[in-house]
Amino acid sequence: MLLNRYQQKFIEAGCDEAGRGCLAGPVFAAAVILPENFYHEFLNDSKQVPEPKRNELRIFIETNALAYAVAKIDQEEIDQINILNASFKAMHLAIDQLQIRPELLLIDGNRFKKYQTTPHECIIKGDGKYTSIAAASILAKTYRDEYMLNIHQEFPHYCWDKNKGYGTVVHRNAIKQHGMCTHHRKSFQLKEQQLTLPL
Repeated sequence: MLLNRYQQKFIEAGCDEAGRGCLAGPVFAAAVILPENFYHEFLNDSKQVPEPKRNELRIFIETNALAYAVAKIDQEEIDQINILNASFKAMHLAIDQLQIRPELLLIDGNRFKKYQTTPHECIIKGDGKYTSIAAASILAKTYRDEYMLNIHQEFPHYCWDKNKGYGTVVHRNAIKQHGMCTHHRKSFQLKEQQLTLPL
């Protein structure tokens, strides 16, 4: 059962990212402020929700949230500043766009780069504990999946419609056969022999 609030005094925004571990495409982040009574029976960590339900939840969240925003950092900038900093920057950009100013940020994970003077709490597996973080995870995931489906049309041989840029066997084999494209993160080790650890 997800909790609606971490505390009762301050306006909370939940923040999460999607695509941090991918070999291709941007990292997306979302920030969401929900009303006190927000509830949807399928809301959970986006990885635990089937794709059709995620898309249904996205509409419900966007309709019922007090404020929400989604931002992305592309693969070129990921290569320049590294994926961890890119994830933090994407969250910061999403928070920037919120129509309501949060007074406390709930961050999924164990690390965060402070946003201006706003206090934050890092919550491990927070997307399975708090509604606002779960909602942020749904938005970040659905927006990123939609983006990857669009660029799949341009480079169908990487099968991004299925793997969304993650390092599946099919994706890695396609990199071996076709090489990298403009959407790949060049700083990531993409070749099969680099991805296999000696036993």
